[in-house]
Amino acid sequence: MDIGSNIRAIRKRKNITIAQICEDTGLSQGFLSQVETNKTSPSIPTLENIAEALKVPLAYLLLKKEERMSIVRKEERKRTTSGIEQLKVEHLSSTKNVRMMLVEIPPGASTGEAPHAHEGEEVHMVVKGKIYAEQGEDSAEFAEGDSFSWNACIPHLVRNIGEEMAIVLISVYTETEHAGDYL
Repeated sequence: MDIGSNIRAIRKRKNITIAQICEDTGLSQGFLSQVETNKTSPSIPTLENIAEALKVPLAYLLLKKEERMSIVRKEERKRTTSGIEQLKVEHLSSTKNVRMMLVEIPPGASTGEAPHAHEGEEVHMVVKGKIYAEQGEDSAEFAEGDSFSWNACIPHLVRNIGEEMAIVLISVYTETEHAGDYL
């Protein structure tokens, strides 16, 4: 873990000096300097004091870089196609176990010729258009603003039943990291 670098980055971003942290925590400047350069590992109570002086939750100091906020600007989104219909997929953002995508479904197109299943859980929101969704014996039609969710291990299908491009926001949770194609 790189706790020291986290502490230093937060301290500098907030324009707090080492002396100010030491005054608030009772730690020596030499010790705090060693903490910031990862030459020593502070105890949990010491980290709690440092976090309090920085006005951040203790857990924030313990986050690994890949666990921190990830930003994907609109122009930086990864774009792919999926399925036999080559649906356009914009990958919005993801964590280790959750992916969020915008999917364009042309009129009459669907997520496949037949319902399919995969690991995870899905939440859908129709951003534009009109779609039909089925999972097992359940089915319904959805319009702009409607949402639905399901366990993806049951075969499911989504089809655009409108006369315009449908856009669906999909969030997928899986137990394993990025477990393949979801559409």
